Amino acid sequence: MADNDNQIKFSTGDYVVYPAHGVGQVEGIETHTIGGMQVSLYTISFEKDRMRLKVPVAKADVSGLRKLSSAERLGTAMQTLQGRARTRRAMWSRRAQEYEMKINSGDPVAIAEVLRDLKRSNDDTEQSYSERQIYQSALERLARELAAVENISEIQAAEQLEGILSPQKSKQAA
Repeated sequence: MADNDNQIKFSTGDYVVYPAHGVGQVEGIETHTIGGMQVSLYTISFEKDRMRLKVPVAKADVSGLRKLSSAERLGTAMQTLQGRARTRRAMWSRRAQEYEMKINSGDPVAIAEVLRDLKRSNDDTEQSYSERQIYQSALERLARELAAVENISEIQAAEQLEGILSPQKSKQAA
């Protein structure tokens, strides 16, 4: 197996983002023999989900495994939260599918778009169960990354995100 010099190297203890699961912590790098070949695997634990994932080191880039977002990237996500909601007139099933794809992309700005659109579009009306589920999923995913970057609790991060989303309501009423 040839090592790729361009691939990002993660160390034990690093926080990483796996697109489909969010923020996890690298527990270590293990080497296993699979099909007669030596394969190095990152072992990543996702404490919130009580899950452990093993990702081949050589496939880390292809799988979307990445370092935590920079403060600038999260700043862009926060600005997105303050923007105007962009809800399309498509059927809910189609929009829900797009929202899920954005959440699973692992991109904080795309996740912020989901939060913004679901929060804004439903200030006046009651959210459906599936809207609440998708909103909560996006909130948790973005809050975990924000918490890891800013070294705060997930609850504080979620409150911070909700605080950014909520002032618009009081501004419109004034």
